[in-house]
Amino acid sequence: MTKRSLPRHVGFIPDGNRRWAAGRGLSKEQGYGFGVDPGLVLFEICKSLGIPEISIYGFTQDNTKRPVPQREAFRSACVSYAMEVARRDAALMIVGDETSDLFPSELRGFRTRQGNGMKVNLLVNYDWEWDLVGLREGNIRSHDVSRLDLIVRWGGGRRLSGFLPVQSVYADFYVVDEYWPDFKPEHFDQALRWFRGQDQTLGG
Repeated sequence: MTKRSLPRHVGFIPDGNRRWAAGRGLSKEQGYGFGVDPGLVLFEICKSLGIPEISIYGFTQDNTKRPVPQREAFRSACVSYAMEVARRDAALMIVGDETSDLFPSELRGFRTRQGNGMKVNLLVNYDWEWDLVGLREGNIRSHDVSRLDLIVRWGGGRRLSGFLPVQSVYADFYVVDEYWPDFKPEHFDQALRWFRGQDQTLGG
């Protein structure tokens, strides 16, 4: 059995934005904007720890079926986050179907990795079937994303929700019950402590 001190690649599912907003008497779409700053704090924490790569669930093709105000809000939040991260010594890549009108035009230039530093993969207009259908052309469409060691999900959900299924195959999964806009650095500290106690066998 092999113990690991630090994951090489961490995935983040920042869920609970709408529930957080509704619980404060706000409209559901207002919750997404409150998720940008926590994402930047978490980015800086990962960078300071020396984690080589992170992946963040922005929005999926299924999410685009939500009402227009919500759709516009999470698209805007993803653009704001991506543009700020790109300024902060990151090697940013957007993973998602850029051929759709629902893909933010501001992010098309990041469909190939841009910049230097910690790798940041932001899933925007992503769909697991869109990803896997790339096999017809020889490789999955997220082939530049490495295998995940740890996935942390906020909002209490116990499911992947289609998050990078190939890279997630041997990832450890940690759930934070608090909603994403209530992020605290302690959440990630606890996830890392838990991760250090897990055995990595990769099926062996």
